[in-house]
Amino acid sequence: MADQDRTPYVDALLEFAQSDPGRYNVPGHQGGIGADESLHLLAGQTALVDDIPALIEGIDVGEPNPFQEAQDLAADAWGARRTWFLMNGASQGNQAMCMAVAHMGGELVVQRNVHSSVIDGMIMAGLKPTFAAPELDPELGVAHCLTPEVLSDALDRCPGAAAAVIVSPTYFGASADVAALAEVAHSHGVPLVVDEAWGAHLHFHPALPQDALDAGADLVISSTHKTVGSLTQSAMIHLGSERFEESIIDRCISMTESTSPNSLLCGSLDAARRQAAINGERMLEETIPVLRDARAELRQIPGLEVLDERLLERESVVGWDPLRLTIDVRGTGASGYRVAALARSLANVNLELASDTVVVAVFGMGTGTPARARRLVDGIAAAVAELEADPPEKKPEFALPPPWGEPAMTPREAFLGAQEVVAFSEAEGRVSAEPLATYPPGIPNVLPGEILTRETLDFITDSVDHGGYVRGAADRALATLRVVSQAK
Repeated sequence: MADQDRTPYVDALLEFAQSDPGRYNVPGHQGGIGADESLHLLAGQTALVDDIPALIEGIDVGEPNPFQEAQDLAADAWGARRTWFLMNGASQGNQAMCMAVAHMGGELVVQRNVHSSVIDGMIMAGLKPTFAAPELDPELGVAHCLTPEVLSDALDRCPGAAAAVIVSPTYFGASADVAALAEVAHSHGVPLVVDEAWGAHLHFHPALPQDALDAGADLVISSTHKTVGSLTQSAMIHLGSERFEESIIDRCISMTESTSPNSLLCGSLDAARRQAAINGERMLEETIPVLRDARAELRQIPGLEVLDERLLERESVVGWDPLRLTIDVRGTGASGYRVAALARSLANVNLELASDTVVVAVFGMGTGTPARARRLVDGIAAAVAELEADPPEKKPEFALPPPWGEPAMTPREAFLGAQEVVAFSEAEGRVSAEPLATYPPGIPNVLPGEILTRETLDFITDSVDHGGYVRGAADRALATLRVVSQAK
């Protein structure tokens, strides 16, 4: 085991900054000298001084160097063969993964409710997907996980698959049987990729669901900033086995990252790794019971229910992440969008996600203090009390997301092919040339190459009307859509 109580990259950055170097290189503010006063107020002089470019001797140049040491420590902490730091989030990891899969073949099996960045990666890499449908929750209108049987069937339908891609845990905290899914993938001769964006903390407490690397995944994308506490936009990708060639992963990551990596983002990954490895189990031990008590209090508020271990009753779910506090608001007669807006306006409580049926609060591995849980419960209670005093004129109708459209061509063919612009209201029956993903949670409702249905168009419109927004469309107002041209 490596000495996890070290931060070699952070230490090298601090040593360089404190040496009072003559800065005649980028960035242009050169340690804050040329920064606007508003940037000083936003970032502080310390951040500006520590904003150090790449290719500095003693930091990321030479073998070994502190930057590589930091990545090696991360691999040791999470149990990976190798770990890379990412500066463009788990989205970069998904895009690099797709490029790596393209080196192994042109097809893959992919869980249909993957994040939109996987679709972007398939477009970039020219991959042909075969989709595997997750279990749908008919009550809450959310997608859960993939079952081994469904994955096996999809791999049987795609004998040329180079890899299988799944999501675990989901936005709502449901974890799949990754070990069984890995066994299925390996029995078909392909590696298993897990988008574990929401599970970077799972490795650090025995009461949490088993993390993907321990369960046998071959490549894991980890959005470290979401729950482990690095800076926003920083993430990691972990190599779990020899089923992916290390040098190819390395090259694909280089192709998708900036040649001017941000030292603050990378340094935050080094620091967050140390925190997780040294203090993670203790912090989670303190956080988990606090959130259990918060769930019990929320359940006592009229009209509310809370997702908990009962998720395990779903066929596709074998684990549940208690750091995700998902509140079913249907009993209030209002939508989750309305509850979230009231919590924000009345108590300045900002939630991670709202949908027709639920709101979701996310806690980091060290942020579940009694005081913070109290503020959340009080903010939700204030929102519900306002609803009781001024109830909705009518109870909203909660519609399940409609079935996905039939694929007519690959995502890349549609995205890069001849296109035309049509009115959103008149796009039914056309082949979409752009992805449409309602946010939150960012799961694609429409992929390039899929036939647009009236049900899907109406669902997207309804989501936007209730306060969501859509990523992927060139026309952000959604007055028009880009579709595959029908010109001869």
